[in-house]
Amino acid sequence: MSGKKTPVKKPYKKALEFALYLPLAGAATAIACLTPHRAAVIGIEHPDPEFVKAALHAHEPDPIPYTLRAPTACTGGVADIFPCSNIDLVGHIPLSLIGAGSGSDSWGWTDPLDQREYAIVGRSNGVAFIDVSDPGNIVYLGNLPRPAGVQSTVWSDIKVYRDHAFMVADGANGHGLLVFDLTRLRNVANPPVEFTHDAHFLGFQQAHNIAINTETGFAYAVGGEQCAGGLYMIDIRQPQSPAFAGCFSQDGYTHDVQCVVYRGPDAEHQGKEICFASNEDTLTIVDVSDKSNPVQLSRTTYAQRGFTHQGWLTYDQRYFVMDDETDETSFGFNTRTITMNVADLDTPVVAGFHFAGGQAIDHNQYVLGNYTFQANYQRGLRILRLDDPASGAMSEVAFFDTWPDGDNNGFSGAWNVYPFFPSGNILISDFNRGFFLVRPNMAEIDPIFRDGFELPPP
Repeated sequence: MSGKKTPVKKPYKKALEFALYLPLAGAATAIACLTPHRAAVIGIEHPDPEFVKAALHAHEPDPIPYTLRAPTACTGGVADIFPCSNIDLVGHIPLSLIGAGSGSDSWGWTDPLDQREYAIVGRSNGVAFIDVSDPGNIVYLGNLPRPAGVQSTVWSDIKVYRDHAFMVADGANGHGLLVFDLTRLRNVANPPVEFTHDAHFLGFQQAHNIAINTETGFAYAVGGEQCAGGLYMIDIRQPQSPAFAGCFSQDGYTHDVQCVVYRGPDAEHQGKEICFASNEDTLTIVDVSDKSNPVQLSRTTYAQRGFTHQGWLTYDQRYFVMDDETDETSFGFNTRTITMNVADLDTPVVAGFHFAGGQAIDHNQYVLGNYTFQANYQRGLRILRLDDPASGAMSEVAFFDTWPDGDNNGFSGAWNVYPFFPSGNILISDFNRGFFLVRPNMAEIDPIFRDGFELPPP
């Protein structure tokens, strides 16, 4: 389906009431990605009770104290206090010891000089840098605070290119794009320290998310005040000198996006730079090869759409595995994962749906090998094998639940996972409990970490 977005006409009176309520509550934002404002714009009802609770804590986060006594194997279905299967607990640092605030998005960096691994953990009030190279001696190196005068908000997002971290924040006017030279982490005397950014780009004030195509050197800030919330394209080939490169606004607000040099089965588009955008109510595919003239190829929705949130391509670029953040609360589903067949970029079709064994809101996921690694809020990290993408069939093979308090569809627990460290260790950033480092203990999982995440698909 092509053309401009037409909002679905559903009740959203409660969303508007809630948006008006926020200033009275003393909070500027809510936890989840679907804000009351966005719900009103696209015409869907906001899941109010949980969001009201969340909003009350947006600037006074509700951290849950927990101190890891020692690395703990998953035995008998638990690792210390955390439910698990085939994943061991390697390390943990609470929010109070990495700059406080609430946990948010995260990413990782592997130093090309010595293969040391670093976690980059977003928080409501800054970004924490953690050396995780020695799992028995995890070191919090320091904090990069938000720029002077920029408020704390729940959302932070980070990606990495050429040994630099690129960071954005939603609801934070004046934040723009921060750039930090990660090689500075190699020799930090007397950690933790307070870092400063190396570059500050203000072509936009705020953005919900950022994606980077590491092959081309272009970043894509989305969900900001520019380009109708769509793709704001930035040339970062000189990392400390970002430059505006183009804008795609035809389909309005983009919540998250993955942009690649296309090597999939659609011969017409091979070799082009293609973005797969999660646009609230559709998967929208855009050719951004010419940044001055991006072309929308298709926009595709699916049954019982709540809020199209995020997704990731399979290595053969034939399928896009996607999550919807509010279909659980709107339709009473157990966690639902959507597989889109994108073999024809001009006419994608739904391949199938997978429903998990429990109810939790899905947030972010990334495909590595034949597996998708999901952050599913109150059910934590879930690893699913892609048994048959053509039908959407999957099987859960491992999990680590950072929210042992229950498996409900609230917005607490695991926000993001990063499964791309060559060591096979996986980081989890948790809204309430901070930073976790875990490791699958399955022979079938281990070999997939031998492939480099940033290499082109085989």
